[in-house]
Amino acid sequence: MVHYKHELIVQSNQHTIVPMVQNDKLRDDFSARLAQACSDAGIDNHGRGVIIAKKLGVTPKAVSKWLNSESMPRQGKMAELAKMLGVSVYWLQYGESTGIGNVDLEQKINLEYKNSFPLISSVQAGQWSEICDIIDLSDAEYLPTTEKAGKGSFWLTVEGESMLSSTGVSFPPGTRVLVDPTIEPENGKLVVAKLVDVNEATFKKLIIDSGQKFLKPLNDRFPIMSINNNCRIEGVVIDAKLKLI
Repeated sequence: MVHYKHELIVQSNQHTIVPMVQNDKLRDDFSARLAQACSDAGIDNHGRGVIIAKKLGVTPKAVSKWLNSESMPRQGKMAELAKMLGVSVYWLQYGESTGIGNVDLEQKINLEYKNSFPLISSVQAGQWSEICDIIDLSDAEYLPTTEKAGKGSFWLTVEGESMLSSTGVSFPPGTRVLVDPTIEPENGKLVVAKLVDVNEATFKKLIIDSGQKFLKPLNDRFPIMSINNNCRIEGVVIDAKLKLI
């Protein structure tokens, strides 16, 4: 938490005191970082204010003031804005590292940030190839990734315990996985698939043996499923996030 006292900024988590920069420069520098973060996130300059306003639940006029160095978001909205853009809230507000942990690693993560993609339901994922160009995702939650993902990628929340493993890689219920429909599904890949008679997607490991394809759960208590023309692979999982709260 940052406390403002007279002409000093006290950083309680670092126990240091730095001179306060004039308000005009703070706003100018913040506006420049915001523009940079938007560009890095693939948000075009045209209509940028409206896009941010919709995602954060604020007015386009408020965002316009942020972009034009007229004001800065309050702390809560600053955190939401940073999360949306996939950058450190401390960097967005002050242009510096938090000073906590590995600074080089934090900067590396920010440089490698690629894009944000929508979090959708298993039903939407089950028909994604048909609806991704027409569905309204203006109210969807967008999650960032440092992986290079293709057009039409989406996040999906893991349901059930079929991918919960006692050893090795495990995906407990609530994990968000990023699905890239542009990657060729190969043997051993983690994939999201849809059975033709069920309008929802399932997350499994793809096994190809002697030309036969199977969907294998990571949890041994669940059966392996043989697939053929009764199934369509929607994409390959390339990233995952465990939601802690």
